[in-house]
Amino acid sequence: MPKTVMALVPHPDDAEYSAGGLLAKFADEGAAVILVTATDGRRGSFEIEPDELALVRAEEARQAAKVLGAEPPILLNHPDFEIDRLPAGMLREQFIRLIRVYKPDVVVAEDPYSVDEPHPDHRAVAWAAYDAVTYASLPLIHPEHRDEGLEPHLVAEKYYYTGNPARVNRIVNISATMEKKLAALAQHKSQICFLVESISRQARQAGLDLEAVLGDATQNPMESFTWAMQSQAAEVGRPEGYTFGEAYHYERYHPIVENLLIAD
Repeated sequence: MPKTVMALVPHPDDAEYSAGGLLAKFADEGAAVILVTATDGRRGSFEIEPDELALVRAEEARQAAKVLGAEPPILLNHPDFEIDRLPAGMLREQFIRLIRVYKPDVVVAEDPYSVDEPHPDHRAVAWAAYDAVTYASLPLIHPEHRDEGLEPHLVAEKYYYTGNPARVNRIVNISATMEKKLAALAQHKSQICFLVESISRQARQAGLDLEAVLGDATQNPMESFTWAMQSQAAEVGRPEGYTFGEAYHYERYHPIVENLLIAD
């Protein structure tokens, strides 16, 4: 049973949105869950100005972490939509440092091989997280960390959330934690309104009548969002017989070690 679980994500709502069921499950089982968010989320609104939105989203992240059962989130506060403008290797080093500080048994992050990911922050954070998890155990990678008393750390288990069916090798049953996932997501009010409005604008431009499909839920962003999240999780879980599921590419040790464990 893992004692410490760390999620490395781009934006304040991404941990709950993509892995909230799994993270709540770990928290319910007694693990310390640490959410690390790379950006301040200041670009995700049609209404709120960036500086104000960054403050709003930071507070929403803190409230969501409480609901999820996680520790207070670590907010790196890089500007939203500008991760690819950071100095090369900066975010990777920050992630490696945090892995060495907190020594997680499990890291949750986005699968960098999800080739259909459109957001540049997601792509950059996915690769930085993947590299950090892979190399945080090597003593000659950022040896200056040892001057701070930080030792290399090997992360035993990796859960990479992915939308690429070809990459999925583990469906996690989140039926017991779906309500907690939705409750945590409900704290991200500014982002839910933004996401629902974005979809609504596209639907209107496409000539679709959302009210005919969703009824009164179109007047309540959280109802629309809940319907979408439940539908998605039900589809993911259905092949395994779960009411709700989340899809991951799961990795543990090097294939040689895994093969020896199987043979043992």
